Amino acid sequence: MLTSSSLDAVAYVSESSAFMQATPLALPATARSALPERSFASPDNAALADVLRHPGIWRRGSKPAPTSDAPSTGLAELDARLPGSGWPRGGLTEILIEHDGIGECSLLLPALAALTRARQRVVLIAPPYIPYAPALAEAGIDLSQLVHIEAGVADTHWTAEQCLRAGCCGAVVNWLPKADYRQLRRLQLAAETGAALAFVFRPLAAAQEASPAALRLKITVSAGERRIEILKCRGALGGSQAIGQRA
Repeated sequence: MLTSSSLDAVAYVSESSAFMQATPLALPATARSALPERSFASPDNAALADVLRHPGIWRRGSKPAPTSDAPSTGLAELDARLPGSGWPRGGLTEILIEHDGIGECSLLLPALAALTRARQRVVLIAPPYIPYAPALAEAGIDLSQLVHIEAGVADTHWTAEQCLRAGCCGAVVNWLPKADYRQLRRLQLAAETGAALAFVFRPLAAAQEASPAALRLKITVSAGERRIEILKCRGALGGSQAIGQRA
């Protein structure tokens, strides 16, 4: 497991990605004149259908086709209620917790272990406690594929976004005590760009705030039972659903 500061670790995470600075593509005048004229203000039905079939487009009330590469949550009951039968790849999952230590991290371990066994990098950004390597290894995580980044409050969001956009991470797990809609939206877009799993732990009070996350879960504990409630799930039909477990 690699532990480092924000800038060094982001550079390490990104080393397997090829970055290119995009420059505007200018067509010669002869080529432009040869292009067929088309009005983009009124696209034909076929073009619109192509856009709506894109996996990043979701229309309220519709259920997208399940993705076969969605990593299982490890909970059959939860998988059955998610459109892709697992965590949304290329989407932000927001996990709202009552307080630390209620099994919120164990919820992610099956998926993170599967990713590291497939030689995909997993990044932990600014966890509230030092990750305990022996316990992670016992859970099946390949520590050689695990990166722990210590980031300050001002750098946490930026670090997560860069790792997600790099395209070389299987998952990025981030702890954000405070975040606004714009920051969460940037993480959602970065997850789409890098086709990665993006997890954000936030306090339960954030449940009242609007969020662009593809999936929002609320975890509470009462009378020795851990309760996982689906507050929002892109593509799911129906309202809030809850799953009870012994804590």
